[in-house]
Amino acid sequence: MTVQFVEILVIALALSLDSFAVSLAASTSGFVKDKRAVFRLSFHFGLFQFLMPVVGWALGTTIEPFIAAFDHWVAFILLALVGIRMIASAMNPNSETQQNDPSRGILLVLLAIATSIDAMAVGLSMAMLRVAVWYPSIVIGVVTGGMCVLAIVGGNRLGSWLGKRAQLVGGIVLILIGVRIVISHMT
Repeated sequence: MTVQFVEILVIALALSLDSFAVSLAASTSGFVKDKRAVFRLSFHFGLFQFLMPVVGWALGTTIEPFIAAFDHWVAFILLALVGIRMIASAMNPNSETQQNDPSRGILLVLLAIATSIDAMAVGLSMAMLRVAVWYPSIVIGVVTGGMCVLAIVGGNRLGSWLGKRAQLVGGIVLILIGVRIVISHMT
């Protein structure tokens, strides 16, 4: 069974929205200014969006009930922790901004995991439908990376306009994304 390109593109765009929002929040906060930071953020989000459907597909239906029970809570907790740190940093003018840079270190990996957990569910669905996973995963990863670059470019323009308040707004946005993930899984 093959999935049409348009369907894959729609799925990729939908899956990339959380990464887009996080990239926008990170760039409006002033963390993603140079080309290396843009590459790190967009590459990692795209990579994890590519890998998670493959992981979900490989796991298949055998452990899906276990993952479905808590995946949304993991995403919420990771996004909320990062959001709270950003808000705390925005409220404390003496805090070091470098330790909250979402384009570096473990923070980058946690954000990439949190925003790509839904992609694992898509991979599980592909396994149940007996759909090949590689082509859709590549499209999902590339689209996510591209959407992140667009978000960063737009966010850098907004960030200079908003100033320090952008970090506060970015933290709130991350928490709201986590809340949306939990609500969407509970309804």
